[in-house]
Amino acid sequence: MILTLLADATAALHFDSLGLSPIALDLGFFQIKWYSLAYIAGIIIGWWYLLKLLDKPGAPMARRHADDLIFYATIGIIAGGRIAYILFYKPEILADPIQILKLWEGGMSFHGGVIGVSLAIVYLARKNGLNWLRIHDYVACCVPFGLFFGRLANFVNGELWGRPTDVPWAIVFPRGGDVARHPSQLYEAGVEGVFLFAVLWFLFWRTDARYQPGKLVGTFLLIYGAGRFVIEHFRQPDEGLEHLWWGLSMGQTLCVPMVLGGLYLIATAKRRRVRVEPVAGDQSVA
Repeated sequence: MILTLLADATAALHFDSLGLSPIALDLGFFQIKWYSLAYIAGIIIGWWYLLKLLDKPGAPMARRHADDLIFYATIGIIAGGRIAYILFYKPEILADPIQILKLWEGGMSFHGGVIGVSLAIVYLARKNGLNWLRIHDYVACCVPFGLFFGRLANFVNGELWGRPTDVPWAIVFPRGGDVARHPSQLYEAGVEGVFLFAVLWFLFWRTDARYQPGKLVGTFLLIYGAGRFVIEHFRQPDEGLEHLWWGLSMGQTLCVPMVLGGLYLIATAKRRRVRVEPVAGDQSVA
C-alpha cells in the first residue's frame, strides 16, 4: 500500500496508513504515550551522555553535580516549557487552570524549556560555586537527544504538521484536514536532533571549543534558532500566530534572540578562555 502511494508522485501518503498510534502501551486502566517516553528517553540518554563528557579532563562539574542537575533541569523543562507554551501560544488555557496540568495532551514550548533549564543551571552553579556558562556548554551537547525524540513523538502523534504542499513525500494528517502537508516534524528531528548533535559532537571531541566558555552553547543557539526559523516556512504555525504584526510567526520571533545570542557567545568565546582547573578528571588544561 505504502509503496504504491510512494510510486505515484501525485498521491500523498495518508498518515493513517502508517499504522502509528500516540499510545505506546495500553493496559486498559493505564496508558503510556510516546510523547511521555520521548521526554524520559531524552532526559536519561542526555544524562548518560553528559557523564561521558564529564569524564574528559577539565570538566566544569563532578558527577554529583550532574545528578543534581538532572533533577533541577527536569523541573525546568516541564515548568518552563508548559508556562511558555501557555503564555505565547495558548493563553486561553488560563481560563481553565486545570488544563495547565494536562501535560500528557502535549503543549510544550522548547524556548520555554531552554529558559527553565538555564535557570536550573544558574541555580546549581551558584549553589556549588561553579562556572555556569561552561556547564551550559556541556548541557547544550546533550539537548539534541531530547529534541530528536520529541519531534519523532510529535510525528507519531500526528501533531505540529507542516504547511500544505505537493511534494512527493507529503502526508495527509488526520487532524490537518484533507490536505497534503510537509512532515515538518521529521525536518526538525533531522536538523535539531541529528545535525545539531553532529556539529556539537565534532566541536567537543575534535576541537578545543569546550575550553572557550560559551562557544558550544552559542553554537547550539545559533543552529537551533536558524534551523527552526527556516523550518517555520514549512511548518504550519499555530492559528492566529501565523504572521504577527512584524511579519514573522511566533516560532520565528522566538528564534531571533536565540540567533543573536548565539552569534554573540561564539564571537566572544575566545576572550573568555582561561586556564581550566578540573572539577572532574585529573588534569588542568591551559
